[in-house]
Amino acid sequence: MNTAPSDIDALLNGMSARLAALLAERGVSEPVMVGIHTGGVWVAQRLHELLELTSPLGELDISFYRDDFTRIGVNPQVRPSRIPLDIEGRHIILVDDVLYTGRTIRAALNELFDYGRPASVILVVLAERNGRELPIQADVAGRHIDLPPHRHIKLQGPSPLELKTGEAP
Repeated sequence: MNTAPSDIDALLNGMSARLAALLAERGVSEPVMVGIHTGGVWVAQRLHELLELTSPLGELDISFYRDDFTRIGVNPQVRPSRIPLDIEGRHIILVDDVLYTGRTIRAALNELFDYGRPASVILVVLAERNGRELPIQADVAGRHIDLPPHRHIKLQGPSPLELKTGEAP
């Protein structure tokens, strides 16, 4: 299963509409969007534009917050996290490309809370798949993909964005 750029655009348009409706339903104005490196940042950039958000976009690199850090070591492409404003009491939209086990999101939440205590966190993912190991669920997902454990999903980008599946490394 590969998802073409035009399909990704359609997913992002649908996600932005659902996210706008969710924000309105919850009475959230001026949320802060934060993308998780790398694919989550690419998706967040597109959603940030579609929603015409005025607050600056934040970026997280959760490398040092991973629960397997001691086994796999530092990712050779560690980037600094950038949270451009105080998140204390703010509504956060946390964006990632693929939700699989839930461990990346758990690490991202741990890092976010090191910056302050948000009022709420809305989780948005481009794709979610089966195989959750932690009780984490997306508030908005572009699509659900049912894959056996030996397969993986990878977002390629940043332009154009393409979802590709393949054998797990």
